[in-house]
Amino acid sequence: MVAEIILNSNAKELNRVFDYNIPETMFYKAMVGSRVFVQFGNRKQLEEGFIIGIKESSEFKLKSIEKIVNENGLTEEKVELAKWMARRYFCNISECIKLMLPPGTTTKIIENRIKEKNENFVTIIDEEVVESDIEEDKFKSAKQVRILKFLLDNGETNLADLLLFTDTTRDAVKALEKKNYITIEKKHVERNPFFHKVERQSKKLEFTEEQQNAYNEISDKMDKNKYEEYLIYGVTGSGKTEIYLQLIEKALNNNKTSIMLVPEISLTPQTVDRFIARFGEENIAVLHSKLSIGERFDQWNKIKSGQAKIVIGARSAIFAPVQNLGIIIIDEEHDSSYKSESTPRYNAKDVARYLCYESNIPLVLGSATPDTGSLYRTMKKQSVLLRLNKRANNAKLPEIEVVDLREELSKKNKSMLSEKLQESIKENLENKKQTILFLNRRGFSTFVMCRDCGYTAKCKNCDITLTYHKSTNKLKCHYCGYETKVITKCPECGSENIRYFGTGTQKLESEINTLFPEAKTIRMDVDTVTKKNSHEKILTDFKENKADILIGTQMVVKGHHFPNVTLVGVIAADGSLNMNDYRANEITFQILTQVAGRAGRGEDAGKVIIQTYNPDNFTIECVKQQNDEMFYNTEMRLRKQLKYPPFCDIIVIGVSSKDEQITMKVAQSLHKYLKDRVENENIGIMLYKALPAPIDKIKNKYRWRILIKCKFGEDIIDLMNNTMEKAQTIKYCKNGDANISIDVNPTNMI
Repeated sequence: MVAEIILNSNAKELNRVFDYNIPETMFYKAMVGSRVFVQFGNRKQLEEGFIIGIKESSEFKLKSIEKIVNENGLTEEKVELAKWMARRYFCNISECIKLMLPPGTTTKIIENRIKEKNENFVTIIDEEVVESDIEEDKFKSAKQVRILKFLLDNGETNLADLLLFTDTTRDAVKALEKKNYITIEKKHVERNPFFHKVERQSKKLEFTEEQQNAYNEISDKMDKNKYEEYLIYGVTGSGKTEIYLQLIEKALNNNKTSIMLVPEISLTPQTVDRFIARFGEENIAVLHSKLSIGERFDQWNKIKSGQAKIVIGARSAIFAPVQNLGIIIIDEEHDSSYKSESTPRYNAKDVARYLCYESNIPLVLGSATPDTGSLYRTMKKQSVLLRLNKRANNAKLPEIEVVDLREELSKKNKSMLSEKLQESIKENLENKKQTILFLNRRGFSTFVMCRDCGYTAKCKNCDITLTYHKSTNKLKCHYCGYETKVITKCPECGSENIRYFGTGTQKLESEINTLFPEAKTIRMDVDTVTKKNSHEKILTDFKENKADILIGTQMVVKGHHFPNVTLVGVIAADGSLNMNDYRANEITFQILTQVAGRAGRGEDAGKVIIQTYNPDNFTIECVKQQNDEMFYNTEMRLRKQLKYPPFCDIIVIGVSSKDEQITMKVAQSLHKYLKDRVENENIGIMLYKALPAPIDKIKNKYRWRILIKCKFGEDIIDLMNNTMEKAQTIKYCKNGDANISIDVNPTNMI
């Protein structure tokens, strides 16, 4: 018997099948999906791989498999999914397989874990120094490099997990501690991610007529074991979650499993709370990046063993090892976080469609502001539209008022808050009601400039300005994490006339504390949720009325239910409108509608104040009128005229390298290859010239790109895979000096 094996490698030339003999003693263990270790080439160390096929014989002289491990292998269905993804997203099969393995899996057999009350945790002291020293090849020990790379990828890790997943020794860790690369600290741990939750039993609520109709439609397909895609398009507070809960209850009663995806980590605890209250902790597993490696591993095993019938998590939870799947639900389906921006560049909605189609089960997407692509699918009869036009508790939608910031300037009001918003916050505080203030920029100032010569402080690794963070008194890059001391003297002209421009959440918090010193204020952005469970603590404190004002970025926009919030203020609505992106209007409409939906969800009426320099903008006007139909109809007509998604697809071929000339040469070479193919074979695509990316340098790599407009299908998939093969014949790509990526309908056009 012969096994067809894919090696666990990112190298493009190794993205093919290798034949190995299966020793007779291993016949009983060998199956599609098995994890194996083999001798490859002249390498002394065994290489990890996966069996993706088994056949009787091979035309080649073969080596034999050295070891087979089934404990963490894949099902045949997962192997087929990996093959499908690799072809569709132009990457190695092994890169897709990695998404489906237990958290932290490496080339060491994972054994039973010892659970301790106190464990040693290992943390990198300075990530920038570590990355630099690794890049400059300062480490002689391969074990030390593995440790540091693992910590860079996964953050703080307990020592037992670190040794297990990196196959290293305590001596190697101790050596790094002596060199001041890492710290080791003893901490109390609890592997159960639900240990801090108070379980309150809840009963299912009575449906409105709209909810009942939506539930009946989907439930019928569950009974018939038929695939169908549904879009629940419901206003904020219309009770979409209750429909999800009762559909999952139906799956549970039929002894089937469910996957529930949410876009943000900040939404996970709220969703988990509601699910535990309804179904109990023992039925639920949660998967997201804020869990420790050990917690994620244990949750993964809980799913694989069949103990957990309900999986809740962010994008990667779509790969959970569920059995007997009954339904997949994707909440806030419009959110860009469902699309991966790193290899494999998959879209969780596409993967969910594949899984549901293969399993003959319904797929449910839900949003108050659907993605235009999802609405277009309903128009093309590829999906069924289910509308919820009323709030579930008969609460009214909030009143929305737009404030012209130009008029505020004419009144000499240079505050971040308009007079109207200041008055409304004061009134809300007097009435013991809560306020949410939304500003989609973190930090204190968005850039620092010398007023004498015009010098702006930029990241040394990226072509982007640094942001000032007052709490740490440092300038930071939000792309690569680089930080440096605050500038007090211009490095170009020596002037001390340094000015901080723009505003961020830290500056807003400072101003609120000055204007309303009696108010308890909390801030929620990437900088305040770095610690484990910090996002959950902030949301819980606010929900329990321990704070009067919540200031936040997009983390506070979607899905949260705060009954005591009666006022929402949007500090600057123009930021997303001015994005260099064809989706700028749609993103702005979604953000403003979603944040407005946080107001008036309880018994009291809600009010929303949107501050803007463009009050007459069509998108702002649609939000003010709460007229989503007018917005989507107009946006669809514009997209059709300009040949933008969903009426066509955009493919971005990205080229990056540390050498600017190499980047340009590779991009131009690929463009010539595509141009020749298009002209000679009459391929129906619009091919644009190879040009530097809008931000042409990130993390010390120069970036060029080629844009293509087309109708994505099998012929285009073939063309793009051929392009990747062509790239591997270019010497700069072959020797690793240049990297190529292909992204279909990217969420980030920079």
